[in-house]
Amino acid sequence: MGKKSAAALIAALVTGSVLAGVSDPQARATGPGNDSPPPAGSAGMPGVDLDRVTIPELQARMAAGSLTSSALTSAYLRRIEAVNPRIHAVLRTDPTALRQAAASDARHRQGRTRGPLDGIPVLLKDNVNTRDLPTTAGSLALSGRPPKTDAALVSRLREAGAVILGKTNLSEWANFRAAKPTSGWSAVGGQTHNPYVLDRNPCGSSSGSAAALAASLSQVAIGTETDGSIVCPAGTNGVVGHKPSHGLVGQAGVVPISAEQDTAGPMARNVIDAALTLSAVSAAARPGTPAAATACWTMPLVPAVCGGGGSACGGCPCSGRRWTP
Repeated sequence: MGKKSAAALIAALVTGSVLAGVSDPQARATGPGNDSPPPAGSAGMPGVDLDRVTIPELQARMAAGSLTSSALTSAYLRRIEAVNPRIHAVLRTDPTALRQAAASDARHRQGRTRGPLDGIPVLLKDNVNTRDLPTTAGSLALSGRPPKTDAALVSRLREAGAVILGKTNLSEWANFRAAKPTSGWSAVGGQTHNPYVLDRNPCGSSSGSAAALAASLSQVAIGTETDGSIVCPAGTNGVVGHKPSHGLVGQAGVVPISAEQDTAGPMARNVIDAALTLSAVSAAARPGTPAAATACWTMPLVPAVCGGGGSACGGCPCSGRRWTP
């Protein structure tokens, strides 16, 4: 499937959410030796269940003034502080996250939102370059200064208004370090645990991204895959993971394994959020590209519409219309 199929793929993902069952993070497994994290629930935000809420629902609340990105980001940061010591899914949080959220709140007040990801917290697997945070691939060999530039997909997330919440643990070097590496273990972050059953394999290599979503530590996350590293941890941790066709998401700034197989992709607790994240990071949904105009029509498939004014609808032209929840 080529880049021009991005719109059809996103449409299929969003439409599929009507039929797909979403895992219930509140149905935590119990058993000997298991002490799974508690459900997030409202997390101090009345009426917002972090375990189940979708991006369109969050955007509707932001548009109505009943929720801010600052409040949402703070809730996730508190959740990380409370839960992450037990699952080791998040390596570090971004100290600028609340400033990013405040900037998004200002855009919402001024009616200048950039798309459905504006103000939405995103975690990144730690083999994806970020200019203000170290990118280690889980290895102490790379634990020095941050890269000078963002990965291409991170630049797109920032352009879309997403809040970069932090970096997630992974199987060191994305599992490319031994004949039989340990899934979810890295020298930088230790062993990631499956939030449902803490002594079970979280799979890898995008272990931290999947476990963080299962424990409701972020709204969405980015994983990477050469052969199973998104879909396996997604399935094992009960979340949605999508490996895009090769070339659909730019790989510049992502620690490589195979030029023929590597790709980054979206991970989320529901299909709608995964599809919207793919739309934001996809090279085919960039303004000015032929696929961008095609991709826009997929947006009304979710509980939102493209309204009048502005110039961006989920990162694409949308005939001069803008995203409105």
